[in-house]
Amino acid sequence: MTAGHERFSDGPAVDNNPGATRWVLLRDVAVFQVKLVLDGLKDILLSPVSLGAAALSLFNKEGETGRQFYEVLHTARRLEDWLNKYGDADRIPAPGFAVKQDGESIDATIARLEELVKRQYERGGVTASAKDAIDRALDAVHDKLRGQR
Repeated sequence: MTAGHERFSDGPAVDNNPGATRWVLLRDVAVFQVKLVLDGLKDILLSPVSLGAAALSLFNKEGETGRQFYEVLHTARRLEDWLNKYGDADRIPAPGFAVKQDGESIDATIARLEELVKRQYERGGVTASAKDAIDRALDAVHDKLRGQR
């Protein structure tokens, strides 16, 4: 590579050479926009397909309940992996606030909320104390995401 010439496309950065050139940045922005469009189309199609699969799954015999729905989820996960929407982010190290923490996901948050509601129900119903507990749980998640512990 000669001085003043930048390669148009580099792979993700290696540990000893983080960063991107202007051309690589322009390429990554364009590719990201294409990936966003494809992801949006996937989501538009996935909503009715998943609802249809769930409806079909309700009529499965015992032991196969949900089969079609979960097959749609597996297919969608495969598409997500193939799309690799945020793959080019690895060109530079992630800032501290963007580093994933263990147990941090919407699924973990929903599981905690479900457990709270279940415990309240077992105690005789969801009450004002449940609302306070849910608010505290959401505040705790918010604080954790902001890096406050």
